[in-house]
Amino acid sequence: MSTITRIVFHGENAASFSHDFQRLVGEAAKISVLPDVLTDRADAQTYVAADVIVGARFSGDLPRPERLQLFHVPGAGYDAVDLGAIPDSAVVCNCFGHEQAIAEYVMAALLDRNVPLKDADRHLRQGNWTYASGSPERVHGELAEKTIGLLGFGHIGKAIAARAKAFEMKVHVANRSPVPASSLVDRSFVLNRLGEFWGSADFFVVSVPSNAETAGIVNAESFAAMRASAVILNVGRGPTIDERSLYEALRDGRIAGAVIDTWYSYPSSNQPSILPSKLPFQELPNVVMTPHMSGWTSGTINRRKQTIADNIGRRAAGRPCINVVRPARA
Repeated sequence: MSTITRIVFHGENAASFSHDFQRLVGEAAKISVLPDVLTDRADAQTYVAADVIVGARFSGDLPRPERLQLFHVPGAGYDAVDLGAIPDSAVVCNCFGHEQAIAEYVMAALLDRNVPLKDADRHLRQGNWTYASGSPERVHGELAEKTIGLLGFGHIGKAIAARAKAFEMKVHVANRSPVPASSLVDRSFVLNRLGEFWGSADFFVVSVPSNAETAGIVNAESFAAMRASAVILNVGRGPTIDERSLYEALRDGRIAGAVIDTWYSYPSSNQPSILPSKLPFQELPNVVMTPHMSGWTSGTINRRKQTIADNIGRRAAGRPCINVVRPARA
């Protein structure tokens, strides 16, 4: 194995993980941060000479880094990485470390629907004791004994289940492979029994990856099978929930609400300000809209930086990397 010294962080997303990275890999490493578009000749040459590239995308139209030993995606998804175009000499890896943050986001969203702190504060500042104890008309909800349905039981699903159990919730799981009952899972469903799954819970969290099998896996039939009081949360990928079916279920009051963090339209350099769907979700009162932020915390960044640094050390020492998406082929 040749010495790994030239590390490139390619693009704005990857650059977020470059801060203080020198401390993790040692002073001998030469770290470069490059823009998304490599129009400058010097930037292209730096990219070509890299031993390690940390980046969210790779395609054949990029300069070819022939000496590459490791291509590291700084996140879990690698939809924008053409694995076949990456030199055979390189191991391709990804990162997790976002499940803690996303699980906290989910629990915060559920708590917000049941414990009306902001509304109680707003009323009491006006002398109105709307939620005061002592009368059944003033009760608010709680999570204990409610059921949460998790579509997908990977890193994110498991982290949510652990926190839901701490709140004494029941956990139902739908997964490609069967999930046995355990201290975290009360009931599980395989994907060909989703109709029964959709009718079984108060809240649903979608965290499956986006691929041909999961596109539109939540659709009009899913919403028709849910309780009218159900709330759905998407922290996976937007297209896993059929866009129009979601909008119409919310618009028509078929379900009680949604909390959506992953969407159908995203900003670009040409269009930095954009609504996240062609449908007017922003006009609906029963949806909470957030801009793909659930996993983006300082903790996520620090955990992923450590994973990337550890894999650089492993590759340099000739030891197996972790989170391998594609092994080296030469």
